[in-house]
Amino acid sequence: MAEVSKTFKLGGELEINRLGYGAMRITGEGVWGWPKDRDNAKKVLQRAVELGVNFIDTADAYGPAVSEPLIGEALAPYDKGTVIATKAGLTRQGPNKWLPVGRPEYITQQVEMSLRFLNLETLPLWQLHRIDPKVPVEDTLGAAKKLQKAGKLRFIGLSEVSVEEIEQARKVVEIVSVQNEYNIGNRKSEKVLEYCEQNNIGFIPWFPVAAGKLAQPGGKLDTVAKQHGATVSQLSLAWLLHRSPVMLPIPGTSSVEHLEENVKSADVTLSESEWKDIEDAAK
Repeated sequence: MAEVSKTFKLGGELEINRLGYGAMRITGEGVWGWPKDRDNAKKVLQRAVELGVNFIDTADAYGPAVSEPLIGEALAPYDKGTVIATKAGLTRQGPNKWLPVGRPEYITQQVEMSLRFLNLETLPLWQLHRIDPKVPVEDTLGAAKKLQKAGKLRFIGLSEVSVEEIEQARKVVEIVSVQNEYNIGNRKSEKVLEYCEQNNIGFIPWFPVAAGKLAQPGGKLDTVAKQHGATVSQLSLAWLLHRSPVMLPIPGTSSVEHLEENVKSADVTLSESEWKDIEDAAK
């Protein structure tokens, strides 16, 4: 079996370890407010870096204004090679409530806030959290392009988009990453993933761990996981790493123990026929 590459170069330049960390879970319930234990949230972030995670994904809307400040407090000044990715373009009206806003002045404001909270002069990767149907994407990304020219953003990505939307965005700015929902049991973004592979665009699957029937005790994933001394979530993440060289899973957790378990996913190896059995079961 071909060796699965452990790293990926964002924009052909920023080399990161493919298994990252998603910092949505270090906020309060409903991704709203502060976590019950702020010190623990910082310990999780610090442990992630200790374990070799150098790609951390967050957003201004996580909290809102909770995940970014915690990252800034826990990790700045950052280790050389650490890439912080953040997002803007979704606003919050309460726990579990999200509304897109893509007005240029709003995007500019949020980038400035992200820089302040994260204690950075340049955001290594900034992603448009959602395209606002009320604002032409050319206007939204036009603001991002100006910020990029000013040295405030290094690279630009998108979230929850179709192939057509990526192509539209690429007429305005270079796109180096796409973040869509994707896991072994939910592959509705397959065309987007294939497009990213063809264009060497990083694909960041959110909700990366399979749920539902597939992951239940006695299910195919559970059985194979047990055979390999792994957990279902480790197998889900290992499958993503195996699925495509541009895949950049960012499992999130608020527990150090769970984080350590996730990081070990990168070491799970199965034969091609075993992966095929799992994929067939997932279909």
